[in-house]
Amino acid sequence: MGYVTSLFARKVIAAAGPEIDTAEMLSFVGIDPDRPGDPRQMIPAARYYDMLETIAGRIDVTDLPVRTGASMRLDEYGALGLAFKAATTLGASYARVERYARLWTSVAEYELRPANAGTLFILHRTGERRLGMRLSNEATLASAVSIARQVSALPVVPVEVLVRHPAPRSITAHEAWFGCPVRFGADLDAILYAEETLARPNILGDEGISRYLTRHLDAELSEITRDPALVAQAKAAIAQTLSEGAPKMADIARGLGLSARSFHRRLSEHGMNFQALTEQTRRDLAEGLLRDESRSLAEIAFLTGFSEQSAFTRAFKRWAGTTPATYRKDLAH
Repeated sequence: MGYVTSLFARKVIAAAGPEIDTAEMLSFVGIDPDRPGDPRQMIPAARYYDMLETIAGRIDVTDLPVRTGASMRLDEYGALGLAFKAATTLGASYARVERYARLWTSVAEYELRPANAGTLFILHRTGERRLGMRLSNEATLASAVSIARQVSALPVVPVEVLVRHPAPRSITAHEAWFGCPVRFGADLDAILYAEETLARPNILGDEGISRYLTRHLDAELSEITRDPALVAQAKAAIAQTLSEGAPKMADIARGLGLSARSFHRRLSEHGMNFQALTEQTRRDLAEGLLRDESRSLAEIAFLTGFSEQSAFTRAFKRWAGTTPATYRKDLAH
């Protein structure tokens, strides 16, 4: 299961306006609405897409991705935002995103690729192109232009914006925001920039500060790109205890030879929390067990820590968008 920074969820909810209950939506994705925002807190990407689709069921979301992207501020990205500012040119700023995006998402990658009319800044995101992902991709492209405009002394206008999925009912807001043609149904999710645009010097570009910040980011990246043995061990311990009910963090920590406080801190260093890790373990275990035709749904519900099959069915539908029975049936085709 992939993760994204909780910052994205907070921004979408704020952009959605007063018709959406902020506390309800934050709780929906596992964010405590009474705690201050922390972009280091990660949330499951699938749950984030669920939230976007829930919002879409309540309000018109045609221009929500554009409004969300326009609200993004570099200062909210921590060291990465500072590194983007300190890069000497806009192209160098985008190279920072290409290299360090893993610090705020595990479901998207970025690529700078030469093209006939300039350079493409490409968003790569795998998975089913459900509505939530489509809205997220549009918001990501809008965000990429928003942060570029915050470091440039001159207006930043792409040559063209490409979006893989079909167009919404109107693209007026999209083209007004980007200031260029927006082509839906394309082969890529990308922004095409002229070479002279990417070569412009940034307002606050400073090579010395940039080198310092990238060293810091390299250290952060090395921590999260290694397969964290602690996380793997914790998932195995959680899986073993699920049949006894919801595991307690203190018990899992003790089994790993850690205090609850140290365990929480080390999970946070990997952009995780115990609740999300338990949820991920439950889902991964359920999907694996559903591949075994010899196991009944009631047995799988028990093994994944649910007291009733109906509760398991509701949870699985929230995770995968379908019931366990349908998921198993689809695996057979």
